[in-house]
Amino acid sequence: MPQHKSPLKRMKTDKKRAARNNYVRSTIRTLSKKIHSDTTPEEKEKLLSELYSKLDKAAKKGVIHKRTASRRKSRLADYVNKAKVEKTS
Repeated sequence: MPQHKSPLKRMKTDKKRAARNNYVRSTIRTLSKKIHSDTTPEEKEKLLSELYSKLDKAAKKGVIHKRTASRRKSRLADYVNKAKVEKTS
């Protein structure tokens, strides 16, 4: 346990930041799972746009890396597009 004020304050802010980061990661995981579940293509499109926003914000705030967000967006778009093609044919 730190003895000085500054490290104590730092621990407090680290705890808050970690909680916020975990919430964002959890939300992203939940939305990803919803997209991969049995939903209609229209719902997947709506979830995809919401997830794009969450990923961009997470990357902007430094919760996840910029390229990680980009890679996930790309893979999700591929998945949604394939699901859309399978439904129509």
